Amino acid sequence: MDRAYAEPLDVPAVAAVAHISPAHFSRTFRQVFGETPHRYLQRRRVERSMFLLRETDRSVTDICFDVAFTSLGTFSRTFTEIVGETPSAYRRGHGPIVAPHCVQLAAMRPRVGAAAARQLSSFGEASAPMAAVG
Repeated sequence: MDRAYAEPLDVPAVAAVAHISPAHFSRTFRQVFGETPHRYLQRRRVERSMFLLRETDRSVTDICFDVAFTSLGTFSRTFTEIVGETPSAYRRGHGPIVAPHCVQLAAMRPRVGAAAARQLSSFGEASAPMAAVG
């Protein structure tokens, strides 16, 4: 899923590669990674789009389709849920990073404040609206 994030992937296709049923794959994936396969794939696509927004001048729409979202509205909503700001706002506030790639990945991982930590999934995205935290 990490290598083929830009391809049209679904649970039955990935489960077939693993030679297990889609239901067992989804259940096991969630137990191991703490999120559904679909959400994991969305997050990986958003992380890639964050890089493209910082490092290129390509339009948000082009980036949306490059990371395999088929709808600009879904991309913007998902990006905002995971990152906490719209793709355009993210681009305005974050320029290119001059650091080793591993440092970039660690520094640019989506995060929220420590006060909201009890409302977070294990991957740093809010599990409840931020207004409800606190």
